[in-house]
Order: sequence, then C-alpha cells, then structure tokens
Amino acid sequence: MHCDYAEAGTCRSCPHLRTPYPSQLAAKQQAVRAVVDSQVSAAWEEPVGSVPSGFRSKAKMVVAGTPQEPTFGILDSQGYGVDLRSCALLGPAARAALPVLAQFVSRVGLRPYDVPSRSGEVKHVQVIEDVGGAVLIRWVLRSEGQIRKIRVGLPWLIEQLRGVGVAAVVVSVNVLPEHKAVQEGEREVVLTEQQVLPLRVGPVVLAVHPGAFVQTNTVVAEALYAQAARWIAEVGARSVLDLYCGVGGFALRAAHEVPGIAVQGVEVSEAAIAGARWGAEQLGVPARFVVGDATACAESICAGVAEGGGGMAPDVVVVNPPRRGLGPRLAGVLEAAQVRAVVYSSCHPGSLARDVAAMPGWRVTRARLFDMFPHTDHAEVLTLLERR
Repeated sequence: MHCDYAEAGTCRSCPHLRTPYPSQLAAKQQAVRAVVDSQVSAAWEEPVGSVPSGFRSKAKMVVAGTPQEPTFGILDSQGYGVDLRSCALLGPAARAALPVLAQFVSRVGLRPYDVPSRSGEVKHVQVIEDVGGAVLIRWVLRSEGQIRKIRVGLPWLIEQLRGVGVAAVVVSVNVLPEHKAVQEGEREVVLTEQQVLPLRVGPVVLAVHPGAFVQTNTVVAEALYAQAARWIAEVGARSVLDLYCGVGGFALRAAHEVPGIAVQGVEVSEAAIAGARWGAEQLGVPARFVVGDATACAESICAGVAEGGGGMAPDVVVVNPPRRGLGPRLAGVLEAAQVRAVVYSSCHPGSLARDVAAMPGWRVTRARLFDMFPHTDHAEVLTLLERR
C-alpha cells in the first residue's frame, strides 16, 4: 500500500507497509508462535486478517502547530507536530471530521500545546466512530478555562460535521494540566446531552464513554469476541466470569451466543461498568457487572464466595489484561481455581507466554491470531486453556 507520509519519512508507524499483506500476516503468525509455542499443545487456527486501510475506528491525534495552522497527528523527534489528517488507516468518519476539527481550533482560537516550550492549551483530540458515521469526540486540554470556547462553538462544530456526513453524538473535554507522558487527566466534562456512543460490534452494542478502552479495529474485534463465545459454548459453560471486562465486549457476546448462560464482568472503571450494564439492557440479557479489582474479585468469586453474596463459581474465566499481563498473583488464583477453562486474550505474546508458564496445571488447546494493526508487529492472540 502506498503512503505519502511513509515515502517522505515523516511517519514510521507502519514498518511493514511495503510488504504484501498476506506475507505480513504469515510473518506475524510465525513471530507470535516463536514466542508462545512452548506453551501451546494444539495446532494454531488460521489467523484473522484485516482490511489494509480504513480500519481504525479509534484515532488519537496530537494537536500541535498554531491556532491558524494546527497539525493533527504525531510529534517529530524535536517535539513539533507532524500532520497526518490524510492517513489511509483512519476510518472514514475520522478522515471526514479532522479537517473540520482543525477549522474549529482556528475558529474558536484554541492554542495548540507546544511541547518544547510547555505552553498552549489543546493537547490531543480523539475520535471514536461507529460504522454509521456517529462519533465520539474528546478534546484533551491543559486547563478548564478553555472549555467555554469549545462549549460556545459546539453548535457550529456539530453542524459542520453533519455537513460532511458525521454525527457528533458525544463531545467531551478532558483536563490534563500536567506536562508528563500520560494521555488523560482526572476531570472529564461532557458537553453534549448524550453521554455515550453506541458502538455496534456485530450483534452487540457497546456503550462507549469518553476515555473508555475500545479495540482499534471494530471488524476484527467482532471476530475476536465471536471466537471467544464459540469456545465458551464448546466447553459447555453455563457461567462465565469476565475479568478486565471494560464495556463488556466478551461478556455480552457470550451472553448473546449461549442461551441461558450466567455472565458476570469485573472492571475498575465505574463508567465502563455503567456502559456494560447499558449494553446488557439493550441486548436483553441478565448479565451482572461490578466495579472492582480483577485480582481481588477473582480471589473471592473463583472460590464461589462473591462480594455481597451474589456471585457465582464460574465454569469459564475470560481475561483480557493490559500489556503487562496477569501477574503472578492472578496467575496463581487461576492456577488454583476450580474452573473448567480460561479464555485469555492477549495484546502482548511475551506476557501471555509468561503467564501460561506460571499456570502449569493448564495447557493451551486452541490459539488464534487476530490482526488488529496491519503493517505493524502488534498482535492480538486469543487462547483457550484447559486442565491438563
């Protein structure tokens, strides 16, 4: 695939862009197997590929430059903005919206944050899009004093976006006053009446709030959730515990696919749990979602003693941890748990291999690669673990 940014050397985010995609997918499968094959006792299933362009349903752009000429993209090695508004990986709604967002910065006089001088106001803008062109727009600002500018200009922004086929159903501002390598601050101000973006992922609708974790590639995410649900059904599970459940992707798909299954999800984010509960209501399934630490909840629930007395001893535990993996404590809980199977979705094959090695009572019987990020080395791997 041709990319003007790669040809000019202004962006190196896609190191395998010039490699034909089938060859990319085969090489990624081989690389992942080299890391985790010592723990896998079954043949790998065919990898799930992606379309090579237009697949990103989530775009987080660094805002730099000047109010008159803002850039939306990344920073170069000196901390100055590189504009990537025409990146071919962006979804259609983001590509249509970003020029309007740049006009908005100029119109309301938002000063982009300048990293070298540590001055300015708007740091990032995030766009999450549904397949129908509805979007969530999240501005990350340095101070609350600039919120009024966005609030006053919001009717213009919504109208202009509508003119290019984009429906801004949620617009929010996150306040990040510190100059440090973090993506968001603690204060969130939603400026629209609607608080969440309904994001359709196959038969499930996820309620995405500002700051929520969602998979970057919705089409491949749908295949990921569907595969997990099939494995859960195949082992005959009647109950599932979804740790790190987020807004409920794995749990809700399992509830949809397996009639009568009892589903419980655990997540530290109150907003994510509220979204998961909303998704369960839309789907019409009796899933239970609770706010809590994954490891602490697993210690009680997997022993059949849930907090508040309303829990269940699950047949299957689903885990989708951050890149660092489960860690020794949670791996130890699962090693001792009297559950039938573990479905482990990993965004880091190295931590997956380490965690599986820490659970010698389990063996990986099924494994499959899901390519969320074509042209890169990133790999999402789904595995089914069963007792030896």
